[in-house]
Amino acid sequence: MEETEKKIATQEGRFFSKMKVFLMALTCAYLAKSLSGVYMNSMLTQIERQFGIPTSIVGFITGSFEIGNLLLIVFVSYFGRKLHRPIMIGIGCVVMGLGCFLMASPHFLMGRYKYETTISPTSNMSSKSFLCMENRTQTLKSAQDPTECVKEIKSLMWIYVLVGNTMRGIGETPIMPLGISYIEDFAKSENSPLYIGILEMGKIVGPIIGLLLGSFVARVYVDIGSVNTDDLTITPTDTRWVGAWWIGFLVCAGVNILTSIPFFFFPKTLPKEELQDNVDVTKYEKVEKHRERAKKENLGITKDFLPFLKSLCCNPIYMLFSLMSVLQINGFASTFTFLPKYLEQQYGKSTSEVVFLIGVYTLPPICLGYLISGFIMKKFKITVKKAAYLAFGLSLFEYITFLCNFLLTCDNFPVAGLTTSYKGVQNPLYVEKNVLADCNTRCSCLTDTWDPVCGDNGLAYMSACLAGCEKSVGTGTNMVFQNCSCIGSSGNSSAVLGLCKKGPDCATNLQYFLILSVFASFIYSLAAIPGYMVVLRCVKSEEKSIGVGLHAFFIRLLAGIPAPVYFGALIDRTCLHWGTLKCGQPGACRMYDINRFRYTYLGLPAAVRGSSYLPAVFILILMKKFQFPGDVDSSETELAEMKLTEKESECTDVCRSPKVENDGELKTKL
Repeated sequence: MEETEKKIATQEGRFFSKMKVFLMALTCAYLAKSLSGVYMNSMLTQIERQFGIPTSIVGFITGSFEIGNLLLIVFVSYFGRKLHRPIMIGIGCVVMGLGCFLMASPHFLMGRYKYETTISPTSNMSSKSFLCMENRTQTLKSAQDPTECVKEIKSLMWIYVLVGNTMRGIGETPIMPLGISYIEDFAKSENSPLYIGILEMGKIVGPIIGLLLGSFVARVYVDIGSVNTDDLTITPTDTRWVGAWWIGFLVCAGVNILTSIPFFFFPKTLPKEELQDNVDVTKYEKVEKHRERAKKENLGITKDFLPFLKSLCCNPIYMLFSLMSVLQINGFASTFTFLPKYLEQQYGKSTSEVVFLIGVYTLPPICLGYLISGFIMKKFKITVKKAAYLAFGLSLFEYITFLCNFLLTCDNFPVAGLTTSYKGVQNPLYVEKNVLADCNTRCSCLTDTWDPVCGDNGLAYMSACLAGCEKSVGTGTNMVFQNCSCIGSSGNSSAVLGLCKKGPDCATNLQYFLILSVFASFIYSLAAIPGYMVVLRCVKSEEKSIGVGLHAFFIRLLAGIPAPVYFGALIDRTCLHWGTLKCGQPGACRMYDINRFRYTYLGLPAAVRGSSYLPAVFILILMKKFQFPGDVDSSETELAEMKLTEKESECTDVCRSPKVENDGELKTKL
């Protein structure tokens, strides 16, 4: 007997060391995958400008990650349980790393980035073709060189980013379902919320690092080292600026491959944590025999796949929870994907500033909320019903907080001929785009090229020529234009490069927006763990892995893939001025109608998320009708499951709680 106890004690020490190491490795994998994903989202505007593509295509690139994930999620979730789960997770991390390498490759295959401008950086200042000139003898828009138009096909290099992002989705597939099911199978049930909270913390620390990395590279010009940045006439706040987005993808590739290494050294199975706490040898041996029998039954891989699918699809709580998740993710995915673009356009900030603010104000409270939520679930042993009510109340409060963003508004950039008249009168309807006026018709200006200047009258103009400027001094971003006839009657009227800055009220509203984001992020993270535990506890233990995978399948198919595409297409409809490529084709949008943009960005997610509370109410009603077990020692629960298997009892169709209060009650039911 003493020898057996020593063996159990030895196994206990091995379990705790291996489980802790696995939890640490899986947390690092969560960190790496979330680092790559959030960095990708933070660089969407840079990719859009680099390749001159509309927001709808950017949304398709974002959705390609979900397409890759969708291809394998259900099969990996089910068949992966039969195979070596840690090794499959390691292979997934390697594939994600290779995908990140592929996403960075277009930078090395394309030529230098040439932004849209009327001022040639290589021309000497004696050439004033970009200024207002009467009786211009040569046309500014010379015939396009066919070879230049052929070179412009290189903009299709965004397909490399698309394929690389799809590979990232394929590689991420085994990490969440197999990692969580591995922990659920070999960890004590009451510890699962804390462990999942730690994993979610890894999913938040990764984005913090990713956003800080994105903020740094967005300040660095894309062709750093190969161009003289002193000759540039744009700054990071300009909508034509492209940061060194490719650097971050190389970093993400290295991190993902490094995190894959530990998983190749973990065993296929571990001893059950619950069986280590004061259980007798007989009970331990019974459970081991039960596992061996289950292992033999699992040799027929496809035998129970369809029955499991049928069981899950007939589970009303599970299906309603999946529907609610799809609606919620439609709103969240749209909001998060285009948050940098929204803040840039709404508050006039650069990508670097916006990404940094997102990382500082939103992610730390989410990380704190996950930890607190997991601790509360473990400390107070919250049951499934209580978890459902807690998640519903917190989610509803966060939704109300989100609606407050409708009150925070900023005006459009004042651009003559687009958002205001040349006299400074705002045009709220933007029915007619007329960039020509009496003050510049004599100048023979290009009317489509976006090279804005800010006049000392507070109005911006699409170019120095359209501002009627006849003289310039200085070079690069320090260039000043003088004698601008459209700015004022005085001959001393001047302008500088770039759009005019927004007023102080807009900066104040940005602070309010960030404060609301802190509260909303914290409340959301508090609700996430209880909500996730509901779906985990309302399926049978043998169905957890495929249940998690099928839930992710629904989210990706109905939310992750379509949401960025249709949301991006709606954002494109709010564009006021499109950039032009070398051959005259439209490129990336340079300026949006910020009022329509705001209604689209906030209104659509609000409507979709609001509808998700209808299935949530039905879930609460259904849970009242089910008789959930209370709390017992989990080893007793597993022994009871053995008896249920032997008797082929039908009471396993009812959702089970991780613990049961009274073992006598459970045996009575059996």
